[in-house]
Amino acid sequence: FLPPAAPVMPPSCCGYLSQYTHHHLVAFLLTFFSYVLLHASRKTFSNVKVSISAQWTPSVQNGGAPAFSPEETWEDNHLFADEKQATLFLGALDSIFLFSYAVGLYLSGVIGDRVNLRYVLCFGLCGSAAVEFLFGTLTEWLHIYNKYLYCGLWVLNGLLQSAVWPCVVAVMGNWFGKTGRGFVFGLWSACASVGNILGAFLASSVLKYGYEYAFLVTSVVQFAGGVVVFFGLLTSPKEVGKDFELGHFESETGLGPVETDTDSHRPLMSDEEDEVEAYARRHPSVQQTEESLECSQAISFFQAFRLPGVVPYSLAYACLKLVNYSFFFWLPFYLSNNYGWKEAEADRLSVWYDVGGIIGGTVQGLISDCMGKRAPVLSLSLALAMGALVGYSRSPNDQLINAVLLAVTGFFIGGPSNMISSAISADLGRQEALRGSQEALATVTGIVDGTGSIGAAAGQYLVSLIESKLGWMYVFYFFIVMTGGSIVFITPLFIRELCAMWRDRRALRRQL
Repeated sequence: FLPPAAPVMPPSCCGYLSQYTHHHLVAFLLTFFSYVLLHASRKTFSNVKVSISAQWTPSVQNGGAPAFSPEETWEDNHLFADEKQATLFLGALDSIFLFSYAVGLYLSGVIGDRVNLRYVLCFGLCGSAAVEFLFGTLTEWLHIYNKYLYCGLWVLNGLLQSAVWPCVVAVMGNWFGKTGRGFVFGLWSACASVGNILGAFLASSVLKYGYEYAFLVTSVVQFAGGVVVFFGLLTSPKEVGKDFELGHFESETGLGPVETDTDSHRPLMSDEEDEVEAYARRHPSVQQTEESLECSQAISFFQAFRLPGVVPYSLAYACLKLVNYSFFFWLPFYLSNNYGWKEAEADRLSVWYDVGGIIGGTVQGLISDCMGKRAPVLSLSLALAMGALVGYSRSPNDQLINAVLLAVTGFFIGGPSNMISSAISADLGRQEALRGSQEALATVTGIVDGTGSIGAAAGQYLVSLIESKLGWMYVFYFFIVMTGGSIVFITPLFIRELCAMWRDRRALRRQL
């Protein structure tokens, strides 16, 4: 007779960083700054919307000085009769970008699992930088103003940028196993928020020379970053060598071996063992053998879509990304339009939302590691986010109070968004059902982020429409409803994980 096994407790939240080497650090930093540069250039568009709107409307409407001499040349080149039409078109451009970005994510995730991740990543970075230069700088220098050209370039930009996120998450998933993934990925997922902050400061620093220079600076920096990544990034431990992959490097570093790919497949997100086993029985082609570990194959898109947890987290992320990206695209415009603050001031103030997101993603990821569960942390944060949205919608015309409320809102909205898009996507792409096919991480990440981008794309046009018809207060009501939708979709996972925690607690008491 053997006593029942003690429940598996989550690993210690401290001490696991010592297992990593300089190869892990380089992979962390290169993927981190790849997405920092991408988001900095993406943020530029939202930071210069006021200037673009003024450039695209007649001077008699926007109150600005004519951009050309003589004035008739300006009147021949304006795109819209008034600022409201320009605002609606800017919202349509956001939706166009996100729809093409969503479609591209579904495709690039599949491609990333079949082609060298470094090639796909660098193609996306450098190609997107070139398109942004054409969109924001070259068209302004040559005085080319055409709605169809702008739409076409922004569709292409969305497709190219979609190649980056699945690749960087897949590279991180290759290098960092399950232990401490919530903390490591929570810290790493701050890349988007750091990029927003960098983009805001770059745009505000050169905006006095014209919005085209904001696009010029960020696109050149992003292109240079793509070149550095191409020559410096190792996409997995396999590229270092077999000895490193197997962890036989203790004599050189004095450290214990890092987790192998096998370790990283252990489930963390919930009490999923039964569901995973059922999935494996339905799909025997993805069961693992020692031979197939050496020759991993990518799974199909539909197999990845049917993995446990993918659909509920994707739908929850669709609602949450709508809210998060509405702040991303519209916050500087809202601050300038609603409070009358200067565009450069609004750009700098908007970074507090991202500061809150950075702290929220890291802290909540660490807590979820200590608990060994993700859904309870997400549910509580999203419930508090609804209250934060109510509070921020009633912020007075005071920049200090607004900044504090922004940081709190970013903590409870940006934090869960970062967790789903990074740590949870890596959990989903490295779960037990995939032991026969390790090449699924980019595909799963593309599905989760692609579904989120579809929700965000629909939301951006709705934001501009609701604002023009009903005002900003109803936009915030819309955000609250969407945040509640995220909670609804993860509720089954939340209940399952609570039940698992209760069973573990009872088992531990019996052992004591």
